[in-house]
Amino acid sequence: MLLADHNSLVFEVLEKRAGLEPGRLDDLQATHVQTGKPLAEVAVSAGVLERGELLRLVADYERLRYFAEVPPAPPPALREAVPASLARDYGVIPVEENNGRLTLLAVDPMNPHVLDDLTFALGRDIEIGLADPDAVAHLLESTYGKDTADPAEILHGLDAAEDGAEPADAEAAAMAARDAPVIRFVDAVLRDAVRRQASDVHFEPFEDVFRVRSRIDGALQEVSTPARVLAVPVISRIKVLADLNIAERRVPQDGRIQMTVDGRAVDLRVSTLPTQFGESVVLRVLDKSVVNLNLDALGMPPEILAAVRELARRPNGIFIVTGPTGSGKTTTLNSALREVNEEETKILTAEDPVEYEIDGIMQVAVNSGIGLTFAAALRSFLRQDPDKILVGEIRDLETARIAVQASLTGHLVFTTLHTNDAAGAVTRLVDMGLEPYLIAASLEAVLAQRLVRRVCRECSETYRPGDAELARLGLDRAMIGAGTFARGRGCAACGGSGYRGRLGLYELIRVTDRFREAVAGGATTLGLAAIACEEGTRTLREDGARALLDHATTAEEILRYT
Repeated sequence: MLLADHNSLVFEVLEKRAGLEPGRLDDLQATHVQTGKPLAEVAVSAGVLERGELLRLVADYERLRYFAEVPPAPPPALREAVPASLARDYGVIPVEENNGRLTLLAVDPMNPHVLDDLTFALGRDIEIGLADPDAVAHLLESTYGKDTADPAEILHGLDAAEDGAEPADAEAAAMAARDAPVIRFVDAVLRDAVRRQASDVHFEPFEDVFRVRSRIDGALQEVSTPARVLAVPVISRIKVLADLNIAERRVPQDGRIQMTVDGRAVDLRVSTLPTQFGESVVLRVLDKSVVNLNLDALGMPPEILAAVRELARRPNGIFIVTGPTGSGKTTTLNSALREVNEEETKILTAEDPVEYEIDGIMQVAVNSGIGLTFAAALRSFLRQDPDKILVGEIRDLETARIAVQASLTGHLVFTTLHTNDAAGAVTRLVDMGLEPYLIAASLEAVLAQRLVRRVCRECSETYRPGDAELARLGLDRAMIGAGTFARGRGCAACGGSGYRGRLGLYELIRVTDRFREAVAGGATTLGLAAIACEEGTRTLREDGARALLDHATTAEEILRYT
């Protein structure tokens, strides 16, 4: 997409260089927020500027050389000036060389890592030029081809080279982490995870094996099983990249890796954990390019989508999203915030960590190590004159009390809790010590959600479910009529799993007068759930049945997550 990660820059260019009237610019910005499309694409689609003219203005503003046409494939001598691995990783193609100065076109020329890293890696002066990103990407692939580095192939060479002994101390581990095969293996695993849109990568040492797995579409898939003696070198390499202490293996450590994959910047949050047989390492992949913070793109049922939009525009109250880790709570709330991210609205967020950077919203990363907890951030927020507040998670009574205070004094508070269903959020707050009457006075809605794997469209087949399968789902033949379910046979597109992508299941409780009275009266979770169902709430299992009949997921996924 055109300049997808540079909306703030495009706004400034349109304002200062294109000379757009403020009203026209506000309209474009509103369309960008509502649709989730990059501001550059919105401007081009609206006919404000032609694609080439906008790129030229951006190049002038950033003081980059502009290429109206992408040159033909570079000659061999010029192509060899940049190794294929670097060209693919940083999304660049060499087009000129003058007096030792190399001119590169980049898929993302505003990525700060490109100029600095390549100047160091190539040991020469570099100039970055700007051209149509799609044309640059096409020329890059035709010149260097696609990256075919396979962790399994690299691993085969690694296993053959091992002598069967683990590094004896921290110095030996550091030396092993600098071995070229170890570097290539770790690099290949991380890049493979980013390209396959994995959410997490696990490096797990056991007594006799060392396992590497990636979480794709919510399920762990084994990437490779290196020799056990490779655990310390591989984990040491990750700790080097994350700037962690290699010598310290007794306590957990947290760090961060920033890397460039296919020309785009990706963040990896690293967590180490001492275990019986070595350090377990998990990396959370934060790739903004694969996340669309647009409510319309989340696949919510129409009635849920309309309700969330209405709730996001409430003047005050608390809106809670519940679900386990990895169920999409942060994506839902950030998408709702984008809907109301307008000039006249002040929005503040406290998150751990800040996963999505949103233009126009003041975002704070909490840090309990220095006393900046959710409660401390929220207390300071109330002195910043906000309209809407996002608290990443309510973890304690102090945070819950301040959130209620904020909602009762004219602020809309978005937050999350870890509960099994929507009604359980009330019980969790009571268990924390919050008075039921305060919950009843401030709570506006609770949305429970789960992410289940979607049936692969390439190998999907339909079938009539049996009575036993329906019974496990709590359904009967009369409820589904002639309806059929779907399942994936497994194909190359889905890696043989039968699933590709994910979709959400939702359970929304709107707090009515009757529900408030029940909360204030100390009703149980079952009692609150019964009232919600009587007033029209569809449970997660019932929403799962809808997805089944739509051939979107499988019975196994519904039983696993609801």
